[in-house]
Amino acid sequence: MVFERSCLSDRIRRELARRILEGELAPGERLVEMRIAEEFASSQTPVREALRELEALRLVESAPYKGTRVREVDEGETAEAYAVRGALERLACETATPALRGKTAGLRALVAGMREAAVAGDREAYARLNQEFHRTIVAASGNQTLLQMWDSLSFEVRVRRTLARQGGDWPARAAWHGAVVDALEAGDAASAGRMLEEHARSFIEPSFSGKSN
Repeated sequence: MVFERSCLSDRIRRELARRILEGELAPGERLVEMRIAEEFASSQTPVREALRELEALRLVESAPYKGTRVREVDEGETAEAYAVRGALERLACETATPALRGKTAGLRALVAGMREAAVAGDREAYARLNQEFHRTIVAASGNQTLLQMWDSLSFEVRVRRTLARQGGDWPARAAWHGAVVDALEAGDAASAGRMLEEHARSFIEPSFSGKSN
């Protein structure tokens, strides 16, 4: 029962985060627990858990007698999230690389899918595959606390939002991920970690802007 509630809470959090980051929920809009619970056919408990996580991400804010409302999400907050992502993924590589060496076929398939999505201009598919690629590496670390922290930052929706506002050679950016897989296959944790950290920094430092997404 606790596991099911946690999964439902995660699903609610991800969907609300998507709506906030993509502008479907406007800044200042109130999030009513009962209405959300009805939409997701759930009790109010997983809704409260999802809203607490969104508040920790600074996507919503709550006040006594005023309820929970959507915060204005600026580019600085997204940059902070990517800075954390870089540190988490570099750390994950230290233990994920030995686990993935010789077992990178799945990651290569994800890179191929990302390239196809980029060529087709399908940003939702690209974001989903990109999320799976990075999450696979983090999960391979075997560190559940690290994975939970990474999951909490809602990168699938952040990538979709970035794709919507940026141009660039997306097939080339998708193909860049192949170099990370090469490093993992070679057992080179230092290079894989460095590349993933630079990948995250490409969102917040102009000198890295052409490397990846």
